[in-house]
Amino acid sequence: MAKVINMPRLSDTMEEGTVVKWLKNVGDAIEEGEILAEIETDKATMEFESFDSGTLLHIGIPEGETAPVDVLLAIIGEKGEDISNLLSKGGETKTAEQPAQKEEVKEQSTATTSTTETPLTPPANVEIINMPRLSDTMEEGTVVKWLKKEGESVQEGEILAEIETDKATMEFESFYSGTLLYIGVQEGETAIVDSVLAAIGDKKTDVNNLKEYVSKIGQTTSSENTQPKIETAVEEKLTEALPKKVENKKEVAKKPDKSNRVGISPLAKKIAEENNINISFLKGTGDKGLIIKRDIETYLSQGRGAFTPMEVEEVEEIAHSQMRKTVAKRLSMSKFSAPHYYLSVEFDMDAVIEFRKQFNTLPDTKISFNDIVIKATALALKMHPEVNSQWTDTKIVQNKHVNIGVAVAVKDGLVVPVLKFANEQRLEDIGMKVKEYAVKARDKKLTPDEMEGSTFTISNLGMFGIEDFTSIINQPNSAILSVGAIIQKPVVKDGQIVIGNTIKLTLACDHRSIDGAMGATFLQTLKEFIENPIRLVV
Repeated sequence: MAKVINMPRLSDTMEEGTVVKWLKNVGDAIEEGEILAEIETDKATMEFESFDSGTLLHIGIPEGETAPVDVLLAIIGEKGEDISNLLSKGGETKTAEQPAQKEEVKEQSTATTSTTETPLTPPANVEIINMPRLSDTMEEGTVVKWLKKEGESVQEGEILAEIETDKATMEFESFYSGTLLYIGVQEGETAIVDSVLAAIGDKKTDVNNLKEYVSKIGQTTSSENTQPKIETAVEEKLTEALPKKVENKKEVAKKPDKSNRVGISPLAKKIAEENNINISFLKGTGDKGLIIKRDIETYLSQGRGAFTPMEVEEVEEIAHSQMRKTVAKRLSMSKFSAPHYYLSVEFDMDAVIEFRKQFNTLPDTKISFNDIVIKATALALKMHPEVNSQWTDTKIVQNKHVNIGVAVAVKDGLVVPVLKFANEQRLEDIGMKVKEYAVKARDKKLTPDEMEGSTFTISNLGMFGIEDFTSIINQPNSAILSVGAIIQKPVVKDGQIVIGNTIKLTLACDHRSIDGAMGATFLQTLKEFIENPIRLVV
């Protein structure tokens, strides 16, 4: 029976592929493991092997053309077999939104009719608890700890679990009273927002029926909230050769595989075995380092000895934390969507050093240079709302209030707690609040409210000895200030060369909302506040 081969998903981010070259023509005989075509993905050009034997009956995507994943790529079957019924059913125009073609055409009707089943309802007196969205950017959460076990009584308002988001580890309260009947995400496991976390209800509930219900709602909602499953025979076999990837984000994420298994395609593995090649000596050129046929051929043509390593290279693979993934996503979005430009200035810090020294003689008072920069920046922003702004698709929002985000480095990435109405706060209050936020950030105890609503951001690496640097704008803000270290060096004052203290600040601006002159004028005002720190307390 003819087999339909769809455009495979050859990388985790691949949405479409381009056929660079067909290595077989219609009518050619094909053996399992032979290369059918070279396909260009978003990451590399890869050899695509046949996982079936037969005759190439149809090519759906000519050389040089591009098509989405799951669109008909080819049909393999017996020589002379009639495939008109496959083509007449729209196989060539099938898109990822339509039901996936199964190995056998007759199964297609079964897959289609399954979507018309009567909507499911939960068992009586049971509340399904979904993975909550605990921050504005949260897409998935990890259960750090369950504070209740299955079968235990739960009261409304009691803490059910501790959940790690992309920003912090937070306590999750129950909004219902009853018995914890079911836990859907175990400790240490990760699931996307809105997937089933737990179920609470009457202790007499039939748990087996509940679990059956949960498994069914997972199936019926997967098409709305997850990436398509790999359903064709070709893709099922392909995943055995490629490094493991998540096929359905609704499924709970597994812990990373720490084995030293080398990724290799079936054909390359077969050739390696025939030639007694130790594949650990090879470096794959396929997607994600996959060893493919040409790597084996290169190894053989250049001689085995040329590839024998002098020593074994070792790496450690660290799975992305929720925070690290979100930082990467948001900063990439900012860098490539907002046209950044940078303005750098150098300020005299002699007066600030003396001011801080005197200020800290007050009882129970200790402020840092960072606190002074925050206060000075807040006052300058109040006078320049064009810098204290956000860009949207329809308008520029200039904020009259000043909420400063303070970038804090933590083990897994970066968080930005927000100092609300910073221009109205006293220096000592700013100092205490920043210290409190730093402790909470390290303990992953910041609340969503403490990390939302910034209108401007400050990033300070001066304490690490960094003299000057640039930062990526923390959207939706229009600007971010990078603060370097205070440096002693020769300076000219009143016509004389003396030893002075200076600091370099760099303002990164979104050119869509802040013109160069606006940014420069803001920095002039900031200079006045920093070099005359008495203005911060009068």
